[in-house]
Amino acid sequence: MPAHWRLFKNLSRPVSTAEGLAVDDTLPQSVAFNNSPPILHLYTFVPSVNVGKYQDIEAALKLDMCRAKGIEFGRRSTGGGTVIMGPDIVALGLGINVDYPGLKKGVGGVFESLSLVLIRALEKLGIKAYFQPKNDLEVDGKKIAGLSAASEAGKSLLFHTSLLVDFDVALMLDIMHTPLIKIRDKGYNCFSQRMTTVRQELGRHVPLTEVMDAVEHAFEQEFNIRFKEDAPDEWEKKTISSFIEERYHNQDWIFSHKHPRARMGIGRLKSKAGLLEIYLSLSGASIENVLITGDFFSTSADIHRLENALKWTASRKESIEKNLSSVWQDDMIYGLDVPTLTRAILKAKENQVRL
Repeated sequence: MPAHWRLFKNLSRPVSTAEGLAVDDTLPQSVAFNNSPPILHLYTFVPSVNVGKYQDIEAALKLDMCRAKGIEFGRRSTGGGTVIMGPDIVALGLGINVDYPGLKKGVGGVFESLSLVLIRALEKLGIKAYFQPKNDLEVDGKKIAGLSAASEAGKSLLFHTSLLVDFDVALMLDIMHTPLIKIRDKGYNCFSQRMTTVRQELGRHVPLTEVMDAVEHAFEQEFNIRFKEDAPDEWEKKTISSFIEERYHNQDWIFSHKHPRARMGIGRLKSKAGLLEIYLSLSGASIENVLITGDFFSTSADIHRLENALKWTASRKESIEKNLSSVWQDDMIYGLDVPTLTRAILKAKENQVRL
């Protein structure tokens, strides 16, 4: 007999940034600490934009333009890059145990396993999609969904995706700062040619309910489960309220990972893991302070471990690699290796010396 998962399905209204992200953050907490089976959350946002956990929101977004246009902004708890959301984009949050049968290990394994569900859902709608590392679903070279994940709740993880049913490219370009390194790498001047939507691919007005139903049924088939529509229990409601107050209404959370305003060397490097932005200051020949930011996937504990390993390290390549290797584990930063991180740090050192 198939196992039952819980389904939080919000069809009545688009939700605020704070509410949507707080519910999603509660999903893995409930699986880990509230004895819940996996929970799928399908919903839509009000017009909004959220940055990845390790990005500087002021560097990523034109906040004055967001405010002028009435676009909410926030920081989610999962890594990756900036995501534009709205009533015509299906938002998906999944809380699940990392050891659940059929779920592959590590961030890459999670993306591979769960991308198959979304590929199946799009196939049901008549769209042939495929997974494009590190974290995109594409149709004929055009992005239709972005994937994100974090595992910071015991043995449970949060998986995020935004499935583009419709999308306003002009709005994205109006409110986002795009680093020059990404413009050169991805050709953002013709960005509309790099994205597609469900409605564009099918040439008809596809209701969001049809897309959500396809996702729901794809999960049931892929994991041999059945969904039971549900709502947050009292424990979950309290946890949601806590996340709203402690994170999504908290300026310290929203504006964390600020790029330093002091004179620090900056090392920007486009890697397989995403855009790395390293901020570094020297004291003599040693690294006095270092900040690792970007649109990658990691955990707060692993980033702190790497930053701490670098403090007061001699700023020579051999010393940096040695200290990083002493704490390095596979997928500390998904898709990255020690030599690549070292290159970014050395670029920051070179720019610090020039200041």
